[in-house]
Amino acid sequence: MSPRAERFDLLPESVKSQWEGFLKWEDAAYFPQLVGIEVEELRRDYARMRLPWRSELNQPQGLMHGGAIATLIDTVVVPAIGTAYSTPRPFSTIEMSVRYLGPVRKEDLVAEGWVTRRGKRVVFCDVEVMTASSVVVATGHLIYIVGSAKGTEA
Repeated sequence: MSPRAERFDLLPESVKSQWEGFLKWEDAAYFPQLVGIEVEELRRDYARMRLPWRSELNQPQGLMHGGAIATLIDTVVVPAIGTAYSTPRPFSTIEMSVRYLGPVRKEDLVAEGWVTRRGKRVVFCDVEVMTASSVVVATGHLIYIVGSAKGTEA
């Protein structure tokens, strides 16, 4: 477990059961699944995911493509945001910035994403991406807009 994860509460069983199938959908293949992202840990306002390295994720110079890293950054905050709600809500990215700090060569990535501020409809998140050998290679800052639960007013 990451020391950062310890700052966040464990999920109640009801919320945990809602999110245990995240990235394991069988009805269709969605983009994060195609990239190969895997969930490692979920807590309230926090998530950790892994992107296993494979050659298809490289750009021609032999480094992992920045788009794969950005996809990991955008995906890791989804359950961090969603686990705070007792009923599912629609939400989506309205702003994302990525800072690439170093190259990735033939190594898995691990991303930690967490909520830094939560308003009524807007949620701010930060992400840190590191190699499996603990070298930080990217950071991200995201803003998401959150809709109302189905059947309720905004």
